[in-house]
Amino acid sequence: MQTKVTALVGEAPITIETGKIAKQADGAVTVQLGETIVIVAAVGATKPREGADFFPLTVDYREKAAAAGRFPGGYFKREGRPTEKEIVTSRMIDRPIRPLFPKGWFNEVQVQAIVLSADGQNDPDILCVNGASAALMVSDIPWDGPVAAVRIGRINGRFVINPTHDDLERSDLDLVYVGTEKELIMFEGSAREISEADFLAALEFGHQAIQPLIAAQKELAERAGRPKRSITIQKAPEAILQRARELAGDRVVPALLTPGKLAREEAVNALFEEVNRKLVEEFGTEQVTEFVQREVQYHIQRAAIRDLILNQGRRMDGRPMDALRPISCEVGLLPRAHGSALFTRGETQAMVLATLGTGEDAQEFDAYTGGATEKRFILHYNFPNFSVGETGRITGPGRREIGHGNLAERSLAPLLPLDDYPYSIRVTSEIMESNGSTSMATVCGGSLALMDAGIPLQRAVAGISIGLVTEYDPEGNLARYQLLTDIIGAEDHFGDMDCKIAGSDRGITGFQLDLKLRGLPLNVIAEAVERARVARLAILEEMNKVLPAPRPQLSKYAPRILTLKIDPEKIGTLIGPGGKNIKKLVDESGCEIDIEDDGTVHIYSVSEEGMKIAREAIEALSAEAEVGKIYRGKVVTIKDFGAFVEFLPGKDGLVHISELANFRVKKAEDIVKIGDEIWVKVLGVDEKGRVRLSRKAAMNERDAQMAAQQGGGGGEGAAAAPAERESGASGASGEDTHRSEGASAAASQGRSQAATAQGPHGGNRPAERSQPRHESRDRGGHRPDRGHGHRRRGGRGGGNRNRDRR
Repeated sequence: MQTKVTALVGEAPITIETGKIAKQADGAVTVQLGETIVIVAAVGATKPREGADFFPLTVDYREKAAAAGRFPGGYFKREGRPTEKEIVTSRMIDRPIRPLFPKGWFNEVQVQAIVLSADGQNDPDILCVNGASAALMVSDIPWDGPVAAVRIGRINGRFVINPTHDDLERSDLDLVYVGTEKELIMFEGSAREISEADFLAALEFGHQAIQPLIAAQKELAERAGRPKRSITIQKAPEAILQRARELAGDRVVPALLTPGKLAREEAVNALFEEVNRKLVEEFGTEQVTEFVQREVQYHIQRAAIRDLILNQGRRMDGRPMDALRPISCEVGLLPRAHGSALFTRGETQAMVLATLGTGEDAQEFDAYTGGATEKRFILHYNFPNFSVGETGRITGPGRREIGHGNLAERSLAPLLPLDDYPYSIRVTSEIMESNGSTSMATVCGGSLALMDAGIPLQRAVAGISIGLVTEYDPEGNLARYQLLTDIIGAEDHFGDMDCKIAGSDRGITGFQLDLKLRGLPLNVIAEAVERARVARLAILEEMNKVLPAPRPQLSKYAPRILTLKIDPEKIGTLIGPGGKNIKKLVDESGCEIDIEDDGTVHIYSVSEEGMKIAREAIEALSAEAEVGKIYRGKVVTIKDFGAFVEFLPGKDGLVHISELANFRVKKAEDIVKIGDEIWVKVLGVDEKGRVRLSRKAAMNERDAQMAAQQGGGGGEGAAAAPAERESGASGASGEDTHRSEGASAAASQGRSQAATAQGPHGGNRPAERSQPRHESRDRGGHRPDRGHGHRRRGGRGGGNRNRDRR
């Protein structure tokens, strides 16, 4: 039977429907917001896996190109491995639903979410969390829901429910809130240094916003839900567990208080090896299975640790409940890395490296569901086996690594100038030791590495994890609890909460809550947020002692960047047909060149010479004619009334026949030929952009300059003598020598002489035509300047690739 419910969440309705599609799943729903539609289906195995001693929950979220009316990229034209966003969303769905399954039930459960329609504005992730809850509610799978999720933004100081992608660009908060009817169960997101008070207000606002979704799911389950199946809970027999407590006696606590993680684990394992051996002797291997042995060890350790904390006020490493472990920071350890830092907090250690790249190094993705299609700040987190002193399969990053890296990335990103910083940035975190939150160590180390690289991070960022141990009364009400600052691995494993909060001294930038409980009152979270603020400020104080601000200079191994601005209409000229011009320039300069649609050009290089070559070429390609400036140009067309000269790339002007020489010229061909390179001066530009040039004026001005350089001699001999040209004189770009054409020669020779002998401005004569022309000179005796293609090539610092975003 098809059943549909609708909840008005904020200003937009969310519709949940079941019974129409995927009817063979244990529970399946479609969820719609705007034109974004997802299907979420849940299936639970009827029997547990053989030998399973944990709950095998798998959540998989996938985006389909067809949902956005597009083809997948790549050769195979088919969706492949899950993207980072798909993995992060899968984890987002997993965390709030996992605590609500029965403890000790080990049947495999799979929850799959597929995007069927994407409108590009409403992100499907929130719909999938609600869909997972609704699918489990209508199924026969045992689950203690519902939960509901909303995204909270803040625009101009006002909270917004489920903001669109366009809204999020203007929002200083991106909070995903998930809760039950009465309590909080999960949050994650980022903010632009939001205050603790505002953050808590956003949590309260989110809790009120989910209530219509909770009510809608209850209605859906009442109308279309199936009866829950009977299950078998697996646990260690109470008689064996009690005997194990007697055998361990009072030796458990001393073992747990052993200093050092590895020594503590060795002491605890040695104790329980003895206990398990005696249990096998008394009860036999059929009763004391490997599962029972693991359950015994877990429950005895858990009870002892929680008793230490709640009843004795002690932690395994001897710290007070609100104390941080010793912190040390080092920067600049690695000579070739653009920035590096080693952050150590107790037995947690992260080596973090920062790398500067070009615009082409930015990560691009399809973004079928909307939002950004490019990411210019990337953080990768790696967790090798040796960091915990273990061996195991060595593979690529798993879901945990991607999730931790994403949390650290969104904690640092709000304080990076990504909108106007020309570089791409990559931070890599290599975990060297792990006993406590490594994602928060990555935030601290990442902040230091960015500053060490000279990247203008606005302020230092630090993060810390707050743990929790609780005790409930027989009615299921929270009786007492204890917060733990800077939890170690065992406190995370045997505790109830891992609340990670990162930020600067001005506010919160990143956050994520993982609970093992079925919910938590907001007042407890408020205490955890304040505890995290105090700890964060203490960590920042230690970090600022080492490096309080970004270094003023980049590493000498980092690519330098020069930014130019050209007329957008000149972009085509710069690129050339089929990229000919830009490819040639990249080859000659060794630079990497990035062209934006608005005419911004970024030049990347580690070579100053290569940077100079690229800059001069681009400036020449994009230059406009300046009245009164002298240029070196090439004759491209000859007409009866004069010659057209290309004096800038793609830009030509007319030299009227009267402006070719300072005597009467009958034919333009008597003075110039197509392909000749001559000096011209810009006389003016009319309203249509047509440029008037003069060879005569250019030669007069250049002769005067040469005469002045030779000591002021203005006579015929002085003017006609060979002279070396200054580099860049009169705004010209060549560096070769030339012979002055002698402006004063015209005054001392008659017009008739000029018609048959060497003219003062290089006029061609019959006598000259009978002699072979020197191939390297123009018809006036001047050597043509070499173009950019003849200059020395610069180093390939930034790579040999052209970046054309058009």
